[in-house]
Amino acid sequence: MSKKIKSFSNPSDLKITDMRITVIGDGGWRWPIIKIYTNQGIYGLGEVRDGASARYALSLKSRILGENPCDIDKIFQKIKQFGGHGRLGGGVCGVEMALCDLAGKAFGVPAYMLAGGKYRDKVKVYADTPVKKDPEEMGKALLERVKSGFEFLKMDIGLWIAAEHKNGVVNKNYIDVGETGEANNIMHPFTGIQVSDYGISKMEEYVQTVRDIIGYEIPLASDHFGHMGVENAIRIGKALDKFSLAWYEDMIPWQLVDQWKMLKNRVDTPVCTGEDIYCKEGFEPLVESRAISVAHPDLATSGGIIETKRIADYCRDAGIPIALHQAGSPIVAMANVHCAATIDNFIALEMHSVDNPWWNDLVKLVDQDGPMIKDGYINVTNAPGLGIELNEDAIKEHLAESSYGVHGKNRKFSIYPKGYFEDTSEWDELDSHDRTWS
Repeated sequence: MSKKIKSFSNPSDLKITDMRITVIGDGGWRWPIIKIYTNQGIYGLGEVRDGASARYALSLKSRILGENPCDIDKIFQKIKQFGGHGRLGGGVCGVEMALCDLAGKAFGVPAYMLAGGKYRDKVKVYADTPVKKDPEEMGKALLERVKSGFEFLKMDIGLWIAAEHKNGVVNKNYIDVGETGEANNIMHPFTGIQVSDYGISKMEEYVQTVRDIIGYEIPLASDHFGHMGVENAIRIGKALDKFSLAWYEDMIPWQLVDQWKMLKNRVDTPVCTGEDIYCKEGFEPLVESRAISVAHPDLATSGGIIETKRIADYCRDAGIPIALHQAGSPIVAMANVHCAATIDNFIALEMHSVDNPWWNDLVKLVDQDGPMIKDGYINVTNAPGLGIELNEDAIKEHLAESSYGVHGKNRKFSIYPKGYFEDTSEWDELDSHDRTWS
C-alpha cells in the first residue's frame, strides 16, 4: 500500500506547466492516460475515453498552460467548445478529471469533495460480460461473476442471436454481426433490418436459458441489440419483458427523442441510454420529455466528474436514476467512483475489465490494499485527489503497440503518442482563434 502523495499548501499559486499522454492497451482496448504537471511538482491524472484519439486532449494543452488547475469550472468552460458527443468529448473530460485530481491534492481533499461530498462509502459495480453464442456458456459466465461477489450483471442480447437461424432476420446480410457488418456505421432506422417472430422466439429462448441458470435475484441488464428501427425494438422489448431485465440499453440512437418516448411507453422494462451524450444540455431533451427510465452517462464523454454530477442532480429532480458507463483503465474507473459517491440517485458503475489479469496492476491505491474491486464494490477513497498513483512498471509493460481490433476487428488506428509520457512541446502554442459566440 502506498501512502505517499505530494501536495502543497499554496494552491492559489499553482500553475499548469505541461501536459503529456501515454497510451496503454491490449486486446482491442486503447486507453490514453493524461498527466498534467504544475510549478509545484504535483500532477493530476486523467484519461481520454477508451478508443478515442489522444489528440482530442493534446489540442487543449495550449489553452490550459499557465492556468491554475484549481479553477476547474473556468478551465472547463474555456475548453468545453472543443468537445462533443461520443468520443469527441474524451479530451475535455480527461482534462477535467486531471484537474479534479490536482485540485484535490492541492487542497488535501478527495475529489468527491469538489463535487459536493458523498452519499456512500462504497460504490456498486456491475459486470459486463463478453458475447457468447451459447446461452448456457453465457449463463455459466454470469454465474461465475455472481460467485466472485458481483450483485449486478449485464449481457448482450442482439439480433445476432436471431441471425444464427434461418429466417430469423430480414436483410440478414446487412446485419452488424460481430461489429463487422456494414450496418454498424448506419443509424438504426436506416438499415432496413427486421427481425421475424421466429427470430424473436430464439432471442427469448436465449434469455430464458440464462435466467434458468442465474435466477432472478441478481439484476441483469441488456445491451447491444443491433441496428434496427424502433418498431422492431418494441417487438423485441415486449417479448423480453417477461424476464424482468434491469434495462434495455441503447436500442435506438439517443438523438431520436420521440422514438425513445414511443419505446418507453410501449414496453414494461426500463429503457436506458446516454453513454455518448456530451454535457447536461445533451441530456435535456430526453429528460424533459421523460423519454428514458435510466440515464447512463459515460463520465469520459459527459463532461467529467463535476458536470456528470450536474447531470445526475438534474435527472434526480425528474425522478430518473443514474447508472454510469465505464470501459477504461483504473484511472477513469476511480474518477467514476468519486462521481458516483456524490450521486443520490445512483444505481451502479459499469466494469468492462473483469477478465483482464493486469487491469488492477496499472495503479496503486493510496489508502487501500488489494484489488480495486472487492466483492462487487469499490471503496470510496478518502485520499487527496483521485487517491491513486501510477504503477510505472506496469504502465510501461502495457503500452499500446497496435490498436488493431479497437471496436471492430476490421479497423486499424494509429497509436499516438508512443512511449511513456514523452515530450509534447509541439502542442504548446495556439494556432487558431476559436469562439462559438459573437
